[in-house]
Amino acid sequence: MSSTSFNVPSLKLTSTVMGCVVAIHLMTAIVLVMVKTPVTTIKPLKITPPIEIQLVSEVTTIAEPVTAVAEVEPIKAPKPQSVSVAEEKPEPKKAVQPVVKKETAKPKVGTKPTTTINTTTKIVKDKPVIKQPIRSQESDAAAQESALAADNERKILAAQAEKATQQAHAKAMRESQAVADAKAKADREAQAESDAKAAREAAQAAAREKANQQAAAASNTPVNFTATNANWASAPNFSFPARARRAAKSGETFRVVLILQVNKQGGIDNVSLAQSSGNAALDREAQQQVRSGKFKPFTKHGVPVVGNVTLPISYAVP
Repeated sequence: MSSTSFNVPSLKLTSTVMGCVVAIHLMTAIVLVMVKTPVTTIKPLKITPPIEIQLVSEVTTIAEPVTAVAEVEPIKAPKPQSVSVAEEKPEPKKAVQPVVKKETAKPKVGTKPTTTINTTTKIVKDKPVIKQPIRSQESDAAAQESALAADNERKILAAQAEKATQQAHAKAMRESQAVADAKAKADREAQAESDAKAAREAAQAAAREKANQQAAAASNTPVNFTATNANWASAPNFSFPARARRAAKSGETFRVVLILQVNKQGGIDNVSLAQSSGNAALDREAQQQVRSGKFKPFTKHGVPVVGNVTLPISYAVP
């Protein structure tokens, strides 16, 4: 009878783990194949010919040979420019240390010592290869620059148009203001001329009025007035006389028209009969009664004058 071990993994789990391991190895191999190995170019060494130095000396003793080592400072590689595309940087190569070869020869007796110096230079690192930018990025940048230039041009044109509109509006306002000022000036001149003409006419009228007043005040020639222009300062009492009743009937009306000459003080200087009533006694009585009254002075041009006034009087028989 066989025993079952619970620590042994199942076949399914083992297969899954092995499949994962194989997949990881395959992916690693694919990545290693896809990675491009950087190519390092080694420039050939430039061999400098040995320099022979001859020393002149009178000493006959043998001098030890002197070897000079010249060390050339390594040239620094220029820094690569940054580009938008990610690049794979090559692995830096270790600098080769300069190798100095010493050659020593035993000088012969009586000969001059000769020293030979061989120098080598360090190998300069290769410059990284800079890939060219993608053409699509260049076209996008050119399109953006073109759009920006077009937008700036539109803004400039709009500003110029706005400035031209403002200038035209300002010019129209100035012209309108100039027309309004000219019209106002013409109106002021016309009003001033009208005022001057009215002032001249008023002055002339005042001069004529003054002259007429002076003439009227100096003249005693009567001026004719109507009864409507006459104002009594003290009115007389017109009553039908008793002696005139003999030839009159009760309720009958008699009309007498008198012409009165009134002086500058309003007093009645003369009375004449312009129209008789048909009753001689009544005519005479009317002329007597009117003398008891007094008028307010008649005026002409503002000064009292002598006046002739026609006054009708009506009498009713009681």
